[in-house]
Order: sequence, then C-alpha cells, then structure tokens
Amino acid sequence: MTTSTDQPPGTELVPVKFSRLTRRGILLGLSLAQLIALGIAGTTLTGTLYSGGGKLIWLSAPIWLPAALAAWVPVAGRPAVEWVPVAGWWAWRATGHQIAYRRRILAPRPAGTLALPGDVARLREYVDPHTGAGMIHDPRTRTLTVVCEVTHPAFILLDPAEQQRRVTAWGRVLATICRSGRIAMLQVLERTLPASGTGLADWWATHGNDDGSWAATTYAELIDRAGPTAQRHATTISLSLDMRAATHQIRTAGGGIRGAAAILRQEMTTLTAALRSADLAPSAWLDSGDIAVILRSAYDPAIAPALERHGQLGRSLATAGPAAVNESWSRIRTDSAYHAVLWISEWPRARIHPGFLSPVLLSTDIQRSFSLLCTPMRADQAARHVRKRKTEHISDAAQRARIGQIEDAAQAAEYADVLAQEADLTAGHGLLRYTGLVSVTATNPDELDAAVAAVEQAAIQASCETRRLVGQQARAFTAAALPLARRV
Repeated sequence: MTTSTDQPPGTELVPVKFSRLTRRGILLGLSLAQLIALGIAGTTLTGTLYSGGGKLIWLSAPIWLPAALAAWVPVAGRPAVEWVPVAGWWAWRATGHQIAYRRRILAPRPAGTLALPGDVARLREYVDPHTGAGMIHDPRTRTLTVVCEVTHPAFILLDPAEQQRRVTAWGRVLATICRSGRIAMLQVLERTLPASGTGLADWWATHGNDDGSWAATTYAELIDRAGPTAQRHATTISLSLDMRAATHQIRTAGGGIRGAAAILRQEMTTLTAALRSADLAPSAWLDSGDIAVILRSAYDPAIAPALERHGQLGRSLATAGPAAVNESWSRIRTDSAYHAVLWISEWPRARIHPGFLSPVLLSTDIQRSFSLLCTPMRADQAARHVRKRKTEHISDAAQRARIGQIEDAAQAAEYADVLAQEADLTAGHGLLRYTGLVSVTATNPDELDAAVAAVEQAAIQASCETRRLVGQQARAFTAAALPLARRV
C-alpha cells in the first residue's frame, strides 16, 4: 500500500484501498517449489521413457507421482509442496528439543542480555545516556529498536471531518519514515490487558464524594467489583534503525553502538514531531524497566495487574522473559496462558473506510494483541521494485497470450495495483509493506479455540482474511505480542 498525504480533509471520510497480495509465481503462476517438484516429476518420467518405456514408468511412479501431486494438490489453500519447508523446519526443531524452553533460575545471565527464548535470546540491552531510553540491539540483523507509548482518543467516536484529518496526518507520519532511508521497521502494537482497577479507584478517591450515603456505598462497591474484571488498551510504537543503511552516519557519529544510538535519537526526534502533528500524544521513550514490564506481561498475563499496582516489580530485562515455554504445531503455552497467532493474509480488496479494523480491535472479553509491521522502502528501491513488477506482469501476459492461456481478473487487478503504486511514487509518496498479526491469549486450550474463532469472525466483519500460523508459533508470538519490531 502507498501512503497518501495530499488529500485535504473534508467532511466525509475518504475510502482507502490496499494492494492485493501478490500471488504470482516465477513462471506462469508457478512458485519455485512447484517448479522444482514438476521438474523432478518430468525428469523422472523422461528418463524412464527413454530407458525402457512402459514397465519402468510404473516402477518409477513412487517418485514422479508424489512429486506431481505435491505440486498441484492444495493443502489448506497452498500447494502441498510449499508445506515441505515448514514441516521440515518444525521436525528439525522438534527432534533437536528446540520447541521447549525452561529458564535456569540459578544461572546468572550475562550483563546486558535479555532472558528470552528462541532467536530473540541474542538481543542486547543498551541504555541511552542522553534520553534514558532503553534500546534493544540485534547484533545479527544489525538493528537498534526503541519504544514509546502513545495515547489517543477513540477514533470511532470522532466526527468524519476529524477522522479524515487524523488519517491524513497519519499518512504524513508514514511518509516521514519512508523518506528517511535508515528505518528498518515501524511497529504499531495495540494490546488489551486485564486492568488492575487502580484507575477507577484513584478517580473515585480524587473526585468521589464518599459521604456514607446509599448511592456512594453502592458506587464504591461497583468500582471494587468492576475494576479487576475490566480491560484496558495500550498502544506502543516501536522504531527500528537499520544500522547497515546508516553505516556512514554511524561512523561519523563515533561508530559502534553509541554512534547508532546518536543516529537513532535523530529519528526519534523526527518521529515524535510527526506524531504530535498528527494529534497523537507520545510519551517519553520507554526505559528498560518499562519494556521489561511489557515483555513480562505478554508472557505472563496473570501477573500484569500486580505489575501495574506495584510499579517497582518486574523492571529488569534480565528477568523479564518467561519461566517456561512449550510450543506446539498451532499454539504456544507460556507461564500462565495459551497463545495463538493469526496472520492477516488478505487486507480488504475493495475501497473501505479507515476504521475498518474496529471489529477486531474493539472485540470484548478477548485478550489479544494486534501488531502492524510497516517496512518502508527507499524511493530508489521502491521505483526499482515497481518497475520489476511491471515488467514481470507484461512479460507474463505476453507468455500467456502466446500459449493461449486466458488472463483472469485477479491478474488484471494486480497489474492495476502496480500502476497505482507507480503513479503514487511519481507523485512523491512512499511505499510500505504491511504485515498484520493478531496474537490471541486465553487461560486454557478450549477458551483459546473459542477466542480464535471469535477473532476470525471479527476479521470477516472487517473484510479481512486471516490464517492461523502453524509450525512457527513461537517466532510469530515475538513479532505479534512484543514491541521488538521483529519479522516472522
């Protein structure tokens, strides 16, 4: 989807449109895995045909027949051969005992490391001496990530003119990160958490009139009962610096992690100004203790109210990770909860108003985290990407016409999206790749399945298609529920 920032706000919401998920293959719509499977089947058949004919063909059927079926027979909406890497990687991890994690309580953690399972165990902590912000360094992907919390009014309660103005302003925020060229990812994480009831209690203590009357007593009892069962929403924005793209600037700023932090501070200042111009209220950039509370609450939701009531508990990244993790094919279990991650496999295909995700984000009695991963592309990279896709569409159309294959409406719609992106880039807008993930949390498997079904129905109301990720739930959970700007 391209960002658009030149539409003046009006009295009505302007509908938006997402680009379709590209389903093109390498040749005539066939993916690399399908071509390899068909190549194995064709090579086997050709060899046996020239070697001896009829009888050898049937003897070699256990080779070419499964390969041909795997290339064409769909399983859960995908060709069977495309499940081979997923199943193979899962089998490798299962045989290597990598799907279970137990923290060693007595073993000391190396200084500056995070007590997290899986591939996020390599992350390092760095405290910026100028801002006090906690920065997360990934030495493998060479990224440096910082997090801030954002408060905002309820979008659906605003009038259409105000909604349109805020949508236009948010488009300017996205355009800002596209022009930088040094941003690896922007993550917007919206979480529902069990409220501790301190907010209601504090409000009653400040504004209430506890005069001993029946009304005051009833109101106080209602607050005591409703507080612990309520939910609250929290939104964070994570900004990840691409240290490879900013190598020259980092070297100029002194090099190393300190130089990267200096460059990231510049991006933080730019993003803060852009958010404020969009009428969003960013807090101070979160320190290591605040990030540790978010991580601990994600892995152990039952302890989140206690961490909120007692502000000095759980504020160490060295102990913020889970005590135990068990990963299965379609879900993951952490300390006090079960989780399942859904991928938004298709955004709305028709034009739709900006508040289309409200059925998912405002679903009640479901604890979930919604993560929107925005990967910006530099202007030159975006232009090359669009030109490449345009050339591929034209060449594929010519190849289909040569062999007499009819072009369907989906291919024409994808080509129209490419032309729209080219026009937007020419007009000076940015190009981003969006990934939407929903992490659903429950206390037992039955409640988890019911919550997942409810979220899937809410996604249908939002004109989105979801797919439950399998074989990679642990990695998907870190991308969907943690503000670390991770990819799946």
